[in-house]
Parts: sequence; C-alpha cells; structure tokens
Amino acid sequence: MHYDLLAKIKNAYRARKEAFSTPYSGINHEVAKLLVRYGFIKEVSKRTTDKKLWLDVKLAYPSGESRDIDFSIVSKPSRRVYSGYRDVRAVRQGYGIGVLSTPKGVMTNSEARQAKVGGEYLFQIW
Repeated sequence: MHYDLLAKIKNAYRARKEAFSTPYSGINHEVAKLLVRYGFIKEVSKRTTDKKLWLDVKLAYPSGESRDIDFSIVSKPSRRVYSGYRDVRAVRQGYGIGVLSTPKGVMTNSEARQAKVGGEYLFQIW
C-alpha cells in the first residue's frame, strides 16, 4: 500500500539514495505520479521482471542539497477517515499537501476542493 511507499521515500531521502524500487500496485503508482507533479520525487516508472511488476522511483534533490520530508497517515486500515470537500483544509499553512482517494481518482486537497468531491483522506506530506 501507499504507507510503505511513503516510508521508503522518506528513508531513501535520509540515506541520500538516488533511486529505489518497490512492488507495483495501482494506488502506489497513482500516489507516486501525484508526488512527481508536486516535486516530492523526480520520476516514477513501471517495469516488469519475471512476471513481477515493480515501480522504480527516482528522488529529486533540488540544487544538489539534501532534502527532508515527512508525512502523516490519516486513514489507516483499522480506522478509515472520509472527508467531504468542505472539510478539507490546507496542510502546514500551504507548505504541504493532503492526498485523497476520490471517485475521480487520487487527488490533492486543493484539487478536491476545486472539483467539489470528497473521499478517503489517505495522508498528508510536507
């Protein structure tokens, strides 16, 4: 799930890795593409090895310096959290993003507000 992807991204940044691989899932791929759009990671690609799918994630280091990101899981398997578009607020005064799984796909908190659609509030990242 996306929990593991977020932890791997955080740990790879702390270890100053350039890239890493993780098993493929549809939600991981959508979350990674969203993180590419917002500059948290540089690139994501899907590859097949012996009938097994993998996601290759390349990390973004702006101007060669180290980067520290953090995240907070909102909706967990033991406690699902659903939010309407009116209840979605800015994350860290606009310095982070909240990610929702909506009927229109995976989108950020600001995109969900503009599209007037709610859904499962997955996590916040800053």
